Amino acid sequence: MPQTLDELVSRYKQGVPESLLPLLQDIQDEFGFLNEEAIIRVGSHLKLPASKIYGIATFFDQFRFVTQGRYHILVCRGTACHMSGSFNVLKELEKILKIKEGHTTRDGYFSLEAVSCMGACGMGPVVKVNGEFHKMVSNSSIQTLIEQLRKRA
Repeated sequence: MPQTLDELVSRYKQGVPESLLPLLQDIQDEFGFLNEEAIIRVGSHLKLPASKIYGIATFFDQFRFVTQGRYHILVCRGTACHMSGSFNVLKELEKILKIKEGHTTRDGYFSLEAVSCMGACGMGPVVKVNGEFHKMVSNSSIQTLIEQLRKRA
């Protein structure tokens, strides 16, 4: 059952800064990302400045500040994948989708994120779409994948 922001925040004791990370994680789990309203509301509840909350949240890779697309694409940028060409795959995806890494397409279908390592080093470059791994991707195979996903959308 979806919760409102106020319902979610009220589950945490007021003025307890140690609740910050679990509260931000719960908000992101519920709404998919952290927006300005959520950061301000959390700051008010925990008695912390919004700038401090934003600073802490941006330190951690797990937090997003824009909504995810229907198809959330992760590109591995670990050393092995980098050596196998993941940078070129990332650039090709940015070109195909007409967005930069960290953003979502206007139609809301695709979001793109680079991650440190997916632990599939022998299969690089690796791309994951909504939890499904695609190994040894190339610029041409990524084009085909995006075409297939667009047909599904």
